[in-house]
Amino acid sequence: MFYEYLIAGFLVMAGLFGFVGSFGLLKLNDPMSRLHAPTKATTLGVGGVLLASMLHGAMVEGDPSLHELMITLFLFLTAPVTALFIAKVHIHRHETNKSLPKAGEDGIWATHDVAETSTETDKA
Repeated sequence: MFYEYLIAGFLVMAGLFGFVGSFGLLKLNDPMSRLHAPTKATTLGVGGVLLASMLHGAMVEGDPSLHELMITLFLFLTAPVTALFIAKVHIHRHETNKSLPKAGEDGIWATHDVAETSTETDKA
C-alpha cells in the first residue's frame, strides 16, 4: 500500500517537473536561459516517470524490468548533447555583449570574454 503512494508521488513530481521544464523552454527570453529547461527540469520529469514505472513493475506486477534503466541511461547521455546544441546555436548567432542580458556578478559572459572584432559581413 505504501508503494502506491510512492508511485503516485513520483508521477506527481514528474508532472510538475515536466510542466516547469516545458513552460521554461517556451517562455524564457534568451537561448542561454532556455538551456536549463530541457536539460534539467524535463530530465527530472522523465526520471520521475521512469522511477514510478520501475516501482510499479517490481511491486505491483511482480516483474522487475531493466528497460527503464536503459531509457534513463539514454536520457542522461543525450541531455548534455541537447544542452551543447542549444549553447552552440547561441554562440553562432553572433551575439554581442550589448545584445546579451546582464551577466550578474561576473560582469561578462564566458562566450564573449574576448575583444569584439568586426567581420566582413559587418562592414557590408
